[in-house]
Amino acid sequence: MPARHILHIASFTALFTSIGVTQETVQPLPSAPATPEQTIALSVPKGAPLEIALSENVRVKKVGQQIHGRVVQPVYAFDRLVLPAGTEVNGRIAKIEGISRKKRVFGILNGDLTPAHNVEVEFTELQLADGKHILFQAVITPGSGQSMQLVSAKNGDGGKKKGVVEDAAAKKIDEAKQQARQTWDQAMKEVKDPGKLRRLEQYAVAQLPIRPQYLHAGTVYFADLQQPLDFGSELVPPALMSSFGTLPPDGSLIYALLVTPLNSATTQKGAEVEAVLSRPLFDGDHLVLSEGSRLRGSVVQVRPAHLWHHNGQLRIVFRDLVPPDGVQQKVVAGLESVQAGRNEHVKLDSEGGAEATSPPTRYASLALSLALTTAAFHQHTDADDPAGSGQSNNGVAGGIAGFKLVGIVLGLAIKSQPVGMAMGAYGSARSVYSTFIAKGRDVVFAKNTPMEISLGSPRKPILPVPQSDSPTTAAKP
Repeated sequence: MPARHILHIASFTALFTSIGVTQETVQPLPSAPATPEQTIALSVPKGAPLEIALSENVRVKKVGQQIHGRVVQPVYAFDRLVLPAGTEVNGRIAKIEGISRKKRVFGILNGDLTPAHNVEVEFTELQLADGKHILFQAVITPGSGQSMQLVSAKNGDGGKKKGVVEDAAAKKIDEAKQQARQTWDQAMKEVKDPGKLRRLEQYAVAQLPIRPQYLHAGTVYFADLQQPLDFGSELVPPALMSSFGTLPPDGSLIYALLVTPLNSATTQKGAEVEAVLSRPLFDGDHLVLSEGSRLRGSVVQVRPAHLWHHNGQLRIVFRDLVPPDGVQQKVVAGLESVQAGRNEHVKLDSEGGAEATSPPTRYASLALSLALTTAAFHQHTDADDPAGSGQSNNGVAGGIAGFKLVGIVLGLAIKSQPVGMAMGAYGSARSVYSTFIAKGRDVVFAKNTPMEISLGSPRKPILPVPQSDSPTTAAKP
């Protein structure tokens, strides 16, 4: 090495030593540490509900009788699907209650010699697609055991208003709702949900005075787990969690279960409402919200049902979003779809407000009752009836209108047109009362009611309820 280079090195060494920098203190810059993968326990917690629909008709015979169903809504643990929709479930009839004397007497008066027993069921085993069987314990939620339907909010102006195309968020919500509808229809096909013709047949059989009792295919139960279901654990890559806990984008549609039971007859305006997410929410490939996140809101409008067939109304809005172990965030969220019993006749308006409606058959029942009464009032003399049967047919018609089976017997026994007219008048008056004067239906959302809730700006602003539109009992904060 040339002497001048050695001199230069010696000079620089002396300089570094003079300022306190040695070879030991000069270290390379550390590289950024890699974000480690997280291990997530895949556990469905105690109290989580399984929505199960019977997959076939079951004629009720005895306690212990086997029943079979399928999971209707998929079950998630954190962000992973652990029980797909369609998973088979086995159970049994746990209890068949006796019929009280009062119920039996009223059944006879209404032409029903075999009134239905209250039947309690329980589900105990999951059968996975790979053949694995999982035993579990669950309690059926009160109010379960109905034929359900998915009720969606109306689009109102159909996405256009004064020539303006609906915004991207509204389009995104509508697309998600259509996909949810297709998923629901497919789930119902798997459990052989009866179509209109089958339901009409079931209704006709239910009118017979003597008939067997069935638990029908498509009947939905909510089974609250009494112990957690453990599906092990999995590693979550860092890229998936990069958006976790952030505010969801507008137009997101989340699936939730109602935690707070609601009833337009008893729920007060301003009452707090809570729902829990039953599925995770993704933004592309990034997890935004996990299963178990909470939505909190309140009842902004309520009107109980009252006389003259005014039905109940209920409107809720969610304003706070709370991820598990996360920070509460403000949101604007409204109801887009809800599962409701077919017999409850619930509908949603374009703003997500729920209202009970009257069954379409009520006018048909009134028309039949009036027709029978008219037959009973029809003048029928011995000259018109050479066979000497008197007014028995008129008495029977009036008896059917007024007292069904008992009325038929009285009409045949007494053979009196005035008696038939009186019974027919009573039946018509009762039909008119129930059709036009009686109290309407209330909106009832039981615990665990599945809901689809949209996040982002609603299509229309939610206005306060005018004081005149709400009874005093419903307007209390």
